[in-house]
Amino acid sequence: MITIIVGTNRPDAISRKLAEQYAEMLQQKFGQPAQLLDLQELPVDFISTALYEHTGKNEAFNAVSNFISHSEKLIFVLPEYNGSFPGVLKAFIDGLAYPNTFRNKKAAMVAISNGTQGGLLAMSHLTDIFNYLGMHVLANKVRIPQIQNHFQDGRVVTPFYLELMEAQAGQFLSF
Repeated sequence: MITIIVGTNRPDAISRKLAEQYAEMLQQKFGQPAQLLDLQELPVDFISTALYEHTGKNEAFNAVSNFISHSEKLIFVLPEYNGSFPGVLKAFIDGLAYPNTFRNKKAAMVAISNGTQGGLLAMSHLTDIFNYLGMHVLANKVRIPQIQNHFQDGRVVTPFYLELMEAQAGQFLSF
């Protein structure tokens, strides 16, 4: 099963809309269903009730953790926050079972930003973490800089970026 993770818990995030568009593309172009995990669905108190000495004690977080552990492939939609990815994603990763949640699984990344780098550093930072955790990351990473210029009515509309996402999806399915 492929899971697309919305890498932020920001309400009404562009990342969520892009994740939905990516899932739709996987289904329509490749016949591949995907499930979404929006970090907004995390328990609001998970940092204090599911990490460290509290591992395994928050049933709502355990359900999300179980959801991830049963995913074979993961696609991360990352907004760029302060030159990296959102802290909620790092806290989420830290709360998952170490080291086996990500070991030998496969990941792809799509990053967006309001600036000109398109989430390049966010993907680099997350790739380093996943390499450490033993996850295989697809080299073809899609980045969409100045997302506001390429996003209309809740969707990426620029043909170039749509082609990049479709090429990445095709590679990821055979990865």
